[in-house]
Amino acid sequence: MLSGNKRLNALLGLGIGAFLIVPWYRVERGFFSFEWPSDFPFSSDLAPGLLQIFAEGRVWLVLALALFLIGGSARFMADANKRGRLLVVTGTIGILYMALQGLAISFTGWAWTFPETAFGALPLGQPAMGAGAILTSLIFVLFIAFGLAERGFMKGDAFVVGSISILIFLVTVFIFYPIGSMFAGSVQDFDGSFKPDGFIRNMQDPAIWSLDCVIGGNRCGVAWRTLFLAVMTGLGSTILGLAFALVATRTRFPFKKGLRLLTVLPIITPPFVIGLALTLLFGRSGVVTEALDTLFGIEPSRWLYGLTGIWIAQVLSFTPISFLVLIGVVEGVSPSMEEASQTLRADRWRTFWRVSLPLMKPGLANAFLIGFIESMADFGNPLVLGGSHGVLSTEIFFAVVGSQVDPSRAAVLAIILLSFTLTAFLAQRLWLSGKNFATVTGKGDSGAHAGLPKSLSVTVYGIVLPWMGFTIVVYGMILFGGFVKTWGLDNSLTLEHYARAFSVTFQDGALVWTGVAWNSFWTTMEIALISAPLTAAVGLLTAYIIVRQKFAGKNAFEFALMMSFAIPGTVIGISYIMAFNLPPIEMTGSALILVACFVFRNMPVGVRGGIAAMSQLDKSLDEASLTLRANSARTLRKVILPLLRPAITAALVYSFVRAITSISAVIFLVSAEYNMATSYIVGLVENGEYGIAIAYSSMLIFVMITVIAGFQLLVGERRLRRENRVSGMAKSNKIRIAQEKTA
Repeated sequence: MLSGNKRLNALLGLGIGAFLIVPWYRVERGFFSFEWPSDFPFSSDLAPGLLQIFAEGRVWLVLALALFLIGGSARFMADANKRGRLLVVTGTIGILYMALQGLAISFTGWAWTFPETAFGALPLGQPAMGAGAILTSLIFVLFIAFGLAERGFMKGDAFVVGSISILIFLVTVFIFYPIGSMFAGSVQDFDGSFKPDGFIRNMQDPAIWSLDCVIGGNRCGVAWRTLFLAVMTGLGSTILGLAFALVATRTRFPFKKGLRLLTVLPIITPPFVIGLALTLLFGRSGVVTEALDTLFGIEPSRWLYGLTGIWIAQVLSFTPISFLVLIGVVEGVSPSMEEASQTLRADRWRTFWRVSLPLMKPGLANAFLIGFIESMADFGNPLVLGGSHGVLSTEIFFAVVGSQVDPSRAAVLAIILLSFTLTAFLAQRLWLSGKNFATVTGKGDSGAHAGLPKSLSVTVYGIVLPWMGFTIVVYGMILFGGFVKTWGLDNSLTLEHYARAFSVTFQDGALVWTGVAWNSFWTTMEIALISAPLTAAVGLLTAYIIVRQKFAGKNAFEFALMMSFAIPGTVIGISYIMAFNLPPIEMTGSALILVACFVFRNMPVGVRGGIAAMSQLDKSLDEASLTLRANSARTLRKVILPLLRPAITAALVYSFVRAITSISAVIFLVSAEYNMATSYIVGLVENGEYGIAIAYSSMLIFVMITVIAGFQLLVGERRLRRENRVSGMAKSNKIRIAQEKTA
């Protein structure tokens, strides 16, 4: 009861602040600019909620105030069941009412026709929600959470219930609402009336579902092309990622640090740069193509432009994600189990095939799923290398911004893409269901990892070494392009491109950033450094809830989280513009819309990586902490998170990198004030300034490597106490601390 009163006291304090201390509606120049206190509270746009009701005449806010006061009265009730019921009822009605009044009332009055018919015209409207309205909505969500905890839901654990409630609220606002806004627009006419003709016509289009390639025709529909490409990319990236993880953890490869760096390089590169490098190597006028023509008489062809070229670029781009997911999983396999297998006279190959590999199933399944979804959602590589072989993401792009805008077609293609993704997700769940993969327990582990079979060792070396050479060549081309005058025409060395992009001067004793790239560069760093820890925190908290907690609707909750990752960035960008350009939530042109896009677009990778890593942590660790009277929040902070350091680093690295290299979503969300690096580079390429574009890309790669190293140092390493009893009797009593690192 005491802890419940403390929670309600905090909510009452927040509610008083929401109605009395902060503006109820959106501040035009941003709440955190703190320009609003000079005109607060008497300006009509900046007045708090209480003055909006009694001074400005926005009487519809009375119900929100009344619901808050009724819910707050639960603080003075002694019966836990009654106060819990009151909190749940007032919270549910309150959050629904906040959403309803926000959608129904716009700047000029009613946004819908039937309320105006029923209640008459409003004398005034309302702007988008501001700090007061958003804070009140959050309070209603927490009313529901704390009420459920009072009634014994999730064993009365307020932290877990509150986390689930807030995550559902955020997913609804930033995933369901934008996509729903876009789909609603696809079946509406320009005046808002219902008109599904275009939706039905596009759903039956043979260009989407044709199977002509199977029966000897020209080509299959875009849906089947995309599905085939995604399966091949998922398989290729998973196999390569596993090979790199095995070399990095199970061999004596002398250049492991270099291998880790090379496996990360493709993911920290702007997407169109890899496509451009492949074109300069293997295009009709590429270096390799011309060399083959000169030496062997092989005529140049367009083999690179199509599904083959897209597949090569995607495998090159997405293998590092698989590596980041699998590196902790491979190292987390218990040496004791491998040692037990060898004690039973199993050879190295049988041990790997029957013991080690099955224990890696969560990582393999998640790596494939991520590769599959990334391929489905990829936009940059198909745009550069696809030629006439379009995929779903590019078709959606042209349906939105092409010469003939067709939102119905874009919605149909997005639904098809989502159905493919969710089918893969179901298959992955079915493959892993009913099995336990825990190998990290609270007990000290003993033994050393079994060596790889000779044939497997030769195979992984045969995969890794050529890939390293190929990656070095690709990035050599990228690096070289920044130091030549005109790539392919005038190869004389110059620093002109770097000077124009990143020049710095001193004026009046102050440092002045005069280069043309600095503005977008600092904006990109700011947005990425804000969104990365938020993405990692939300993703890993979600993974903890999914793996460790049981509650009604958990599967639907996990499906909802995957939606933002499954839908192409192009669709995310367009849906955010449609949803957040007008009340009730207006964010376009601000940094907040970019941060929200990155957090909820990239969060599923942190979720999948966290699930894979947490599947190896025995539940007895949680139970031991809870037995010692630690609550769930303390258990998560003190027990679980230290063992998830590889997953934390992977989430930070991935979210930071994607915030810098993403192009398909941000190209619709940037503004003059907040311009991102990738959109600026695209503008350079469109203007033919390839040298500056390549120089800028090279600088971004260098900066990302530096920041990734900083994340590794900041998060640290996971230490598992393992005793090495295999290396020799003389060392049998020494303790080896196994350190797990991620790239």
